[in-house]
Amino acid sequence: MKLTTKGRYAVTAMLDLAIHATDRPVPLADISERQGISLSYLEQLFSRLRKQELVISARGPGGGYRLSREPGHIAVVEVLNAIDEKLDTTRCGGKGDCQNGEPCLTHELWYDLSKQIHDFLGGISLGNLVERRGVQETAARQDAMPLLRHATVM
Repeated sequence: MKLTTKGRYAVTAMLDLAIHATDRPVPLADISERQGISLSYLEQLFSRLRKQELVISARGPGGGYRLSREPGHIAVVEVLNAIDEKLDTTRCGGKGDCQNGEPCLTHELWYDLSKQIHDFLGGISLGNLVERRGVQETAARQDAMPLLRHATVM
């Protein structure tokens, strides 16, 4: 299993949303700017996240996205599953037919690893991540960066 850019970006964007959508929806352009993810890529990800009911969209001025539930009730594994990120480390997709229709010698090892990864990411919510000191410090730095850019322009 290799966590793809799609998975990393989806979790990053959802964490940004968990941090910033406390009183109003967050435009994808804001997430794009803070996280350095292209707007068109975010639109594709959020289309999937919306279909899986992890986010709610609001149209019009002041529109954007917000989480569909409290951050503490959205596990990281749900975000990855919503965008079809594969967490399977087996060659056979967990079917046990990896060697001529039968389990290979290391099937159980890779199957157990896949389960551990799934359980680990299932036990971490966006709310858990928001509470981390390092996440809070990084978010504060990112929030200050646009202010610094605007301040130097004036």
